[in-house]
Parts: sequence; structure tokens; C-alpha cells
Amino acid sequence: MLAGLVPLCVVAGLTWMLANGPEQGGSSGKSGETAASGGADRATKERAKPLAGRHIVIDPGHNPHNKDHVQEIARTVDIGTDRKECDTTGTATDSGEPEAEFTLDLAHRVRADLEKRGAKVTLTHDGDVPYGPCVDERAEAGNRAGADAAVSLHADGAPAGARGFHVIVPAPVHQGRADTRAVAGPSRALGTRLATAFEEATGARPAGYAGDGEGLDTRGDLGGLNLSTVPKVFLECGNMRDPQDARALLDPAWRDRAARGIADGLQAHLGRAR
Repeated sequence: MLAGLVPLCVVAGLTWMLANGPEQGGSSGKSGETAASGGADRATKERAKPLAGRHIVIDPGHNPHNKDHVQEIARTVDIGTDRKECDTTGTATDSGEPEAEFTLDLAHRVRADLEKRGAKVTLTHDGDVPYGPCVDERAEAGNRAGADAAVSLHADGAPAGARGFHVIVPAPVHQGRADTRAVAGPSRALGTRLATAFEEATGARPAGYAGDGEGLDTRGDLGGLNLSTVPKVFLECGNMRDPQDARALLDPAWRDRAARGIADGLQAHLGRAR
């Protein structure tokens, strides 16, 4: 009797497997397909959110309220190599548009672009403090966040006729509280990629009046760079005192392109750093 049941069980098992397909029978085919699908999904998400897991600090230069706190921002702070003013009011266009208003608006646009790419973005301020922060506090914001990169946004106040943008990168400094030896190289790499992407996005040319004429200016006298322990650069987006540059800086469409260029430069740098 048992001998008769065994063939029947075998036949029943084969019939069930044929009816339900190999994936229902415990075959590895389904798990293989799932793994492949999962890998494709991850790749798609990485393309859509290329800066996922990255923390970027954006530092809007100056503060629109600094003009109301001249005494407070005039006090000096230690930048390692020297003492400098806590902050300044910044420059302005001939029509009176303040640099601080420009940098804050641009910072909002950069933040929005970076967040679409998956980055976590911290601003050193959002116009929500009475003045500053001081330059040493701006550096500390990036340090405290353990940021993958930090960018300080500015516009220059050079004489009319001096045109273009430039990226300020830290010199290797080791003095007092300042020690940029570990971040000077990565900061320069960030600055190089940022300059390339900014030029491509905006059509602006590197300034011929600052730095190497190719878009990079190396300095060891800025507290925001000297005191940073994470890769950090300053971007001078153009010269507010030149009429042609000023027209671009005041144009919302140009600011959108500038924000995209900044985000592209950060993505190019941080993608290589993985």
C-alpha cells in the first residue's frame, strides 16, 4: 500500500510545481530577480539623489541687519593668524542693493537645489539673528556639523571695470587656533570644481583682477577659512560695483543658474570623494 502511495506523491508534487511555476516551488529564480530589481532601484535612486547622505553648510556672507549693529560687528575676534572684525556690512551695487540681501537670496536657491539632490543643508544664518554670526562662528558651524563641504557666498566690491567671479581657497595655515593643513588640499579641489561648474552654468568669466586669473585665489587671512576643519571655500560671484556684473547679480534668472552651478560643483566634488 505504501509502495503505491509514493509514486502518487511524486506525481502530485510535479503537477503542483508545473502549475505554480518555479518561483512558487522555492526556486532561487525569484530571489535573483528581486535582487536585480533592488539593485536597479538603488541605482535609480542614486541618480535621482546623487547627494544623499551628504551634509553641506552654506554660509550667506554678511547679514542684512549688520548695518544696524555697527558697534557689535566691529569688535574683533581671533582668526588664528590675527584678529579681525566680527563681521562687516558687505558691499552694495550703485543702486543700493546690499551684498547681504544678494547672498541670502542666493543661499535659499542653492539650498533648494541641493535638497532636491538629496543633500542635508545647513545655513550659518537665515537673516534671523540680530547680526553676524562672527567669522569664527561661521567656521564653527561647518566644524560642528561635520560637513562634507562648506561654501561661503559673497559678491565683491572692487572698482568698476573689474569683472568676473573668483573662488577663495585656504592657504595651508598653522598658527594659533588656525590649522588648515588637512583641509587646504580638499578645499582647493572643491574650489576648482566649483569654479568650472559656476562658469559653465552662468557664462561668467573668472576675474582677471584677483588670484591666478583662472578663478582661484589663495588666502590665509580669512577667519571663515582659517578656522575651518572641513573643506571650505568662499565664492565671490561677481563685482557688485561694476554695472555689467551688477545687472547679472540682480537678475533672478541668473541667480537660478548660479545656484545650479554651485550645486553642480559640489556634486562633482563630493561624488569623487565617495
